[in-house]
Amino acid sequence: MLSNFDFNVILSSLPYLFGQGMVFTVTLTAMAAVGGVVIGTLLAMARLSSVPGLSHVAKGYVELCRSLPLVLVIFWFYFLVPYIGAYVTGASTPIQVGAFPSALITFMAFEAAYFSEIMRAGIQSIPKGQTGAALALGMNYWQTMANVVLPQAFRNMLPLLLTQTVVLFQDTSLVYVLSLTDFMGAASKVAQRDGRLVEMYIFAAIVYFVICFTASFLVRRLQRRVAIIR
Repeated sequence: MLSNFDFNVILSSLPYLFGQGMVFTVTLTAMAAVGGVVIGTLLAMARLSSVPGLSHVAKGYVELCRSLPLVLVIFWFYFLVPYIGAYVTGASTPIQVGAFPSALITFMAFEAAYFSEIMRAGIQSIPKGQTGAALALGMNYWQTMANVVLPQAFRNMLPLLLTQTVVLFQDTSLVYVLSLTDFMGAASKVAQRDGRLVEMYIFAAIVYFVICFTASFLVRRLQRRVAIIR
């Protein structure tokens, strides 16, 4: 049975798989992670805010995102937002957003819900005495958050933020529903073109495993180092 497998197709497709597919995956992951952390931090601050209603709105957003499948959110954004944009602007035709911007915005907005919970825990881990001391020194709320609380929260939660980024890296394979060519999409195209589905999917699984296992191992080492320093 193994004699029927032909892994030579993998060697000839490596430039396409990594030069286009993996580059796209890493780019989308990095951009979505940065945007997700920024939005997630704002959501975390909103959830901890004393402004009436703001905390409930942020909590509702987080719970909504955590209750929906990501692939469904991708579909919704790609197909519904153009019509919503046309309705808001009064355009006669749907406003096309594009596949990549749709995927990027969706991942940023969706992952922000998970990053916000991590950052909220990080902010709450900072002793309240430090916040009180900063306010006593004349800092306002935003200066206290920017100069005292958030730097420590980021450092404390860095391992968890990186772990969620690894999950995001895996989730990017869902962009196939928008016909975007990430690493998994590139592997699928080669597999269907050459009729080598088993070989290509085995190779794709190995690549994802090696990358995610290595990243998780490095995160665990970083977590131990941060714990020792702290």
